[in-house]
Amino acid sequence: MLARKEEISLQLNQIVDSFLLAIAFWFSWWLRYNLPEWGANFDLSIYSIQEFSYFLWVMAILVPFTPLVLEYVGFYHDPLQKRVRDSLRQMGQAVIYLGVVIGAAVIFVKVENQSRAVLLIFGAIAAAVLLLRERAYQAFLRYQLRTGQLSQPVVLIGLPEDMETAFNAIPMEQRMEMDVVARFDVRETDREKLVDVLHDHSVSRVIFAAEHIHFNEVADALAACEAEGVEVWVAADFFQTSIARPNFQVVGGKPMLVFRSTPEVSWALLLKNFFDRLAALALIMVTSPLWLFATIGIRMSSKGPVMFSQERGGLYGRSFTMLKFRTMVVDAEDKQRELEEENQMSGPVFKIDDDPRIFPFGKFLRRTSIDELPQLINVLLGHMSLVGPRPLPSYEVAKIEQSSQRRRLSVKPGITCLWQIGGRNRITDFDEWVALDLEYIDNWSLWLDTKILLKTVPVVLRGSGAH
Repeated sequence: MLARKEEISLQLNQIVDSFLLAIAFWFSWWLRYNLPEWGANFDLSIYSIQEFSYFLWVMAILVPFTPLVLEYVGFYHDPLQKRVRDSLRQMGQAVIYLGVVIGAAVIFVKVENQSRAVLLIFGAIAAAVLLLRERAYQAFLRYQLRTGQLSQPVVLIGLPEDMETAFNAIPMEQRMEMDVVARFDVRETDREKLVDVLHDHSVSRVIFAAEHIHFNEVADALAACEAEGVEVWVAADFFQTSIARPNFQVVGGKPMLVFRSTPEVSWALLLKNFFDRLAALALIMVTSPLWLFATIGIRMSSKGPVMFSQERGGLYGRSFTMLKFRTMVVDAEDKQRELEEENQMSGPVFKIDDDPRIFPFGKFLRRTSIDELPQLINVLLGHMSLVGPRPLPSYEVAKIEQSSQRRRLSVKPGITCLWQIGGRNRITDFDEWVALDLEYIDNWSLWLDTKILLKTVPVVLRGSGAH
C-alpha cells in the first residue's frame, strides 16, 4: 500500500547492493591476484592473472545490472516473508541471465576471456554479502514494526462488508503498517465528521472500498480528502476480470484504469526482443552449413524453389511472410483441398500423418527441424520470436470463431512454445493446442522462455512429433 515509500526503499537497496557488489568484485580479484604470493614456496606463476583494469568490463556488467535482474526475479519483494532458500533460488536465476550476457560478450564482442576463478569467488562472496544485507534489512524492518515507527493512521470508507473484505485482502506485513483509526459507511458519511477524524488523528491515507457503491457516493468524501491534502486510495475491484491484470495510466491528463491480459511492456520484454535478435543472428551463423546442406538437398530432390513462403498470422493477426525450407511439392497448397477429409486436427488447423505432398528429403528436413531454420530471418526482422505460439496460415486464422482462441494472437508468434515441447503432432485437438498457448501467455517470464528453449533442444535432436 505504501507504494512510494516501498519504491524508494527498493531503489536504496539496489544502490547499496551495487556498492557491495563492487567491493565484492574487487576483493575477489584481490584474493585471486595474490594467490602466487601466498604460495611463495611453490611455482605458481602459471596461475597469475591480469591487473584489475582488465576486469573492468565484467564489473561494468555485474555491478549495475545484477540488482536490476534481481528485482526482475523478485529478490526485493516481500522482504519480511523471504526465506533463505527463496533468496538462493532467485540469485541462481539471476546468475543464469547474467551468465548469458557475459558469455555473449565473450563470443560476439570478442572481449578477452578473464579468469573464471575470479567469477567463482565473486559468486560465493556476492551471495553471502547479499544474504547478510537482506537479513539485516529484515531485522531493521521488524524493529520498526515492533516500535510502531512504520504504523500510519488510516481511515476506511465504504460499505461494511466491502471494508472488511478489502482490509483482509491486504498482506499481513502491510496491515502491520496501518493503524485503522476510523471506518465510515459511505452511505452515512458526514463530511464534517470525516474532516474531524482527519484532523484529530493526523490521518495520512484514506482507503475507499468501492466494490458495491456508485462513484457519486464517493465524490463528496473524496473532495474532502482532496481539500485536506490527504492521500486517497480506491480499491479498483469494481470491475471483475478473470484474466486481465489492471494497471494505471494517464492519457491526456485523464486517469485511465488499464486491463491487460498480455505481458506488459517492460525491461523484461525489451530484453526478450534483444535476445531474440542476437540469438537468431548467432544461430544463423552457427547453422549456416545446414542451410547449404538443405539447399543442395532440395535442389537435387524436387523441382521448384528452395524456400517456401506463406502468409501467416502474426501479432494481433497482422499478416507477415513466414519462411521455411520447402519440404512439399510445388503445388502442395492446391492439393490440400483433395485431402481435407483426412484432416486429423479439430478446428481450423490442417494436419495429417504421412502427408503425400512431402517428398522424401523433405521428410528428413521436417524430422530434424532443419526446415524451420529460415524462420530465424523472421525473428531478425521482428515478425517472430524464438518462443511464442506457433503462427497459423492467415486463412486458418480467419476460420477461428471463438474470441478466447484469438487471444493466442495477442503476443508475437514464435518458433517454439509449450505445444512444440509438450506433444507437437501428437496433439490433435485445437482447443488443447490453444490451451497450451494461453498457459504460456498468462505465465510468461524470461525464465519460462529459458526453460522452453532448453527443453526444445532434446525434442529437436530426437525428432519428437515431427513428420
